[in-house]
Formats: sequence, C-alpha cells, structure tokens
Amino acid sequence: MTAVLALLEFAPGTGATTGFRLVDPAQPHLTVTDLAATRGDGIFETARVVDGRVQALEAHLERLAQSARMLELPAPTLPLWRDAINAVAVALAAAGVADGSIKFVLTRGIEGGQVPTGWVLGLPSPDFTRERAEGIRIVLLDRGYRHDVAHTSPWLLAGAKTLSYAVNRAVLREAARRGADDALFVSSDGYLLEGAVSSLLLRVGSRLVTPRVDIGILAGTTQADVFNWAELQGFTTGYELLTPGDLATADAAWLVSSVRHAAPVRAVDGVERPIDAELTARINAALDGRID
Repeated sequence: MTAVLALLEFAPGTGATTGFRLVDPAQPHLTVTDLAATRGDGIFETARVVDGRVQALEAHLERLAQSARMLELPAPTLPLWRDAINAVAVALAAAGVADGSIKFVLTRGIEGGQVPTGWVLGLPSPDFTRERAEGIRIVLLDRGYRHDVAHTSPWLLAGAKTLSYAVNRAVLREAARRGADDALFVSSDGYLLEGAVSSLLLRVGSRLVTPRVDIGILAGTTQADVFNWAELQGFTTGYELLTPGDLATADAAWLVSSVRHAAPVRAVDGVERPIDAELTARINAALDGRID
C-alpha cells in the first residue's frame, strides 16, 4: 500500500513545533513508551485529500488546536503543521494516489519526558461508492452519559478528538453483531449524539438539522461544509436537541464524515427507511469539489 509519512520536530522543554521531515513509512518511528501507545494520550484529525489538495484543512487544524487545549497539550504551531500536511498530500499525489486520506497526530510523547510526538500519515482512501449510493444500516447505542456531560464533567473530554478510540472500535463491532454497518450514539437521557466516526444530519422538509455541538460531541467539519453548501441552495439549517423520534420521522438522514462523506441511512435498528438519493448525490458532489 502506498503511504507517505512526515515526522514533526519539537523543541525540548517548550514542546513548540520547529519543523518536519518526510521519512520512510516502512521503518519504525514510534517509541513503545510513547503515551500514544501506552495510554492513548493524544489527539488526531483525519482529512480527505484529492489530487494533492487537502479538504477542509483549516477547519481540521482549528479542531486540532481545540483538542490540544482540552488535553493541555502544547499548542500546535499551525503553519508548520499545515506545511507538513500539504507536503504529504503533494507526495501522495506524486505517488499516483488521486483519492486519499491524511491523518495527523499529536501525542504527549514518551512517558516522563517533555517532548511531544507528532506525525502526518497519508494513505489511499477506501472506496465508499456503495455506501454513498445504497446507504448504510445503523443501530442506536446508549453512550452512557447525559447530554449535558460536557458541562457537568469536562474532565471526560467530551468533544475532543483523542486517540482513545477503543470504545469507538467496540461500537462498530457491536453494530456488525447486530447486522448493521454503523452506529449512532444516544445520550442516557434520550438525545441523539454522533456516530462512532461521523456526524448526524437530518432533512425535515426544506430544513437540514444536526445535534447541537454543546452536548459533548465533536463539531463536524464535513457537517459544517454541508450546511454552508445547503444554505446556498435555499435550505435552512439548524443545531437542535434531537431525539430518536426525530430520526424516525425525518424525511432523510445521513452520517457524514471527512473521508466517507455523506452516507444515507437506509435502516435504523432493523427498520427500513427511505433514502434521498438525489440530494445525497448533490451533497457528495459538493463535498468532492470543496477546497479551502
């Protein structure tokens, strides 16, 4: 598999980013005592790259900085991260990868040390043509927290994009056990949240709505781009407290994410529902063509 890897360089003591270098991705680069490996103590972002251009890069960098603040990590020097990400994107295109993804990671570094670890990895993207066209089956799963957890328990880091993804992977395995492709979290007090790696979008007539971002979920970069496009098309948009009942009565529903883009929801907990194929195609065409 084609891969491109850049390692970020940091100043000892301050943790400030000082530069980056492209390295051989087939060689070992991560120390086994790095807190990314031993504790999942770090943050990341994943963006789509098309023909050497990274989609929604500024939004992803802004969210990386926000996650760093929440975890009290050294603030990433965004111009250097931007340069490293773009260098990986260009190298990926030069290697013949027209459609790929780029994951950029910042960790607290080696346990007991003072220097963070950071890298940018570019890979070919999976083919999501079927999911975008035919839709996905989802299940609703209780996240175990109230919808106001971000306010009552900020130490749980709800809304930060951290490397602690064991629960997210377990969710997808549980969805598969139930005969579904993906899952949507529900708060313990009955409000829709987000997917394991995606944001929820509903169409209600000429309105597009998504769960509020102050309820312990990640602010979706792709969802925000869909809203920007939809408003230009005459839709109204909104961030609301939504329930499973709202999902059941919506005219259409999607899980949207940076790489898969808009996947229409065709069934919820085994109950079939219609998909809006025409609007799905328009949304994905707009997402395919977006650049910063």
